[in-house]
Amino acid sequence: MAILVTGGAGYIGSHTVAELLAQGKEVVVIDNLQTGHRGALLGGKLYEGDLRDKELLAKLFSENQIEAVIHFAANSLVGESMKDPVKYYDNNVYGTLCLLEAMHAADVRKIVFSSTAATYGEPEKVPIEETDATNPTNVYGETKLTMERMMAWFDQVLGIKYVALRYFNAAGAHESGKIGEDHTPESHLIPLILQAALGQRPSIQVFGDDYNTPDGTCVRDYIHVGDLADAHLRAVEYLIQGHDSNVFNLGNGQGFSVKEVIAKVKEVTGRDFPVVVTPRRGGDPAVLIASSDKARTVLGWQPSRNKLDDIIRSAWEWHLHHPDGYGDK
Repeated sequence: MAILVTGGAGYIGSHTVAELLAQGKEVVVIDNLQTGHRGALLGGKLYEGDLRDKELLAKLFSENQIEAVIHFAANSLVGESMKDPVKYYDNNVYGTLCLLEAMHAADVRKIVFSSTAATYGEPEKVPIEETDATNPTNVYGETKLTMERMMAWFDQVLGIKYVALRYFNAAGAHESGKIGEDHTPESHLIPLILQAALGQRPSIQVFGDDYNTPDGTCVRDYIHVGDLADAHLRAVEYLIQGHDSNVFNLGNGQGFSVKEVIAKVKEVTGRDFPVVVTPRRGGDPAVLIASSDKARTVLGWQPSRNKLDDIIRSAWEWHLHHPDGYGDK
């Protein structure tokens, strides 16, 4: 029996594939390589194509004995989602509908879904708990919440069990140094700062320094990509053991400001670079920190690389040895 990983050639997907392979699992991947990288796959059987290709999905499920699905495939740029909502509803929501339809036809009844803290919007309190209100402030978060709601109905009506994992800022790279974070365009803070440290960009921008936080910059919860991969595997096992559908936050429960992350990158890399403060971006909450107590209790999940130094150091090693990423774009 195999685990199907959609978007398995992407950043978090490829680390999850690596973890599955390390545990001796049979892995099948579907990825259109729009943002993923063939070089990020350390193994597994790759179907190059789109979730909206129903014939390809039917072929994939007929050719492989799929036990469960881990679903990463989605567009995930907040700013882009606010300019092109059609793209996000078509790829994220309709793509997920096609996947669930194919799972139902193949009698596959377990799916772990890569959701996001963006489903909460501006949090009511910190740390955020799974029972808090979900009021997305952007199209990306709304599509992810729609996907969650769709899965809840597919569970209720068709018995497809799901786990939605809402996580915060993924960062870091694989301990082997073989895979890491390579987005085009890059939008995540830590790799952007590392690019400044490498001289690949003239400076690092700080979007607003007048928030109601200790140093005026936004505070976020950073989690190592390897810890996220571990949580996805635990969620699959949770469903295989027959447990009911559920939603979990994933984070370290500790926040770091933009200025703190920049200072830590300078310390880890030993390099200096200009920092430019620019106006706030719309829709950026001041503080996002997760309560992961539920995941720790129910899944037995415990982040093992929760120090900011370790997260940044692993990312730096990847970028230092892969300055052009995978070199395939």
